Amino acid sequence: MRVGQGVNELQTGLTSLFDIDIPIVQAPIGSASCPALAAAVTNAGGLGSLALSWRSPADARTAVETAMAQSTGPIVANIVLDDAAATTAPETLVACCLDADVPIVSFSFGDGSEFVDRLHANGSTVLQSVGSIDAARSAVAADIDCIVGQGIEAGGHVEGELTTLSLLPQLVDAVGEVPVIAAGGIADGRAIAAALTLGAAGVWIGTRFLATAEATIHDTYRSRLVSAESSETVLGTPFDGGWPGMAHRVLETAPVSEWVDAGRPAREKPGAGERVGTTPDGEPIERYDDVLAVPGTTGEIETLPLYAGQGVGQIDRSKPAASVVTDLATETRIALNNAPG
Repeated sequence: MRVGQGVNELQTGLTSLFDIDIPIVQAPIGSASCPALAAAVTNAGGLGSLALSWRSPADARTAVETAMAQSTGPIVANIVLDDAAATTAPETLVACCLDADVPIVSFSFGDGSEFVDRLHANGSTVLQSVGSIDAARSAVAADIDCIVGQGIEAGGHVEGELTTLSLLPQLVDAVGEVPVIAAGGIADGRAIAAALTLGAAGVWIGTRFLATAEATIHDTYRSRLVSAESSETVLGTPFDGGWPGMAHRVLETAPVSEWVDAGRPAREKPGAGERVGTTPDGEPIERYDDVLAVPGTTGEIETLPLYAGQGVGQIDRSKPAASVVTDLATETRIALNNAPG
């Protein structure tokens, strides 16, 4: 029996839609996502996901097939639609998902409506991440099955300008019966309970899963996530070498502080062009490059973008992903049962 099976407090429109036990989705945390993480979350009763946009078509196909083979339930494949960021064309990745019969496909940083009919014809459920009410309404008009509403507290790249608390109830009111998943700054059961109380059908959690044992990040990065306070995150555009102009939230490090002190320049950033590390493939990394610190990365790890949401202060240790799902479910039940009234 998976965690949470038959527990009424955690049964929502999201658990019904995806036949899962717990309305918790592991966000597609870029290169840190991997089949082992996605499968662990799904097998614990939640919903695991994979980011595909920075994988080659062959690697994307292998990743989703591996995750599905290791999972007892569904997984999500995420596709970024902004051509300035993705290294593989969205059309190619959609074709990979269709060929592999991926059950759930999510789109972010762009309008995925052109792919909805093809995915529905293949039996896939389609999610769309949004940062505004207008974007949500457009997605619903395009027959998107589920909305992910991202608040500005989120780590990594950020789509909107409203806080999760402000955005969520407006989204719920705007989209009618379409389930809404809350994203941004959610890292413990109290926040999950609050989101469910505000009408969310589930939550989308990145940073807490980023710190798990399965996530493919460098140990130095993981240690910073565990020790950081929520006040140590900065929203801006320091690391836009790879995704120009796209706002993102990272932990405060020396390069980030220098960039802030210099007036947050779009160009002529302090130390720009300086080599600070090397990828596992031997490629050079320059200061302000949008390159994740993964295992095998060498150099000045804390000069790289250490993406983290404002929920990072709720993380006090690194655990296996299944334990995180279990803990979050327990915390949520306690919070819901202790709510006034």
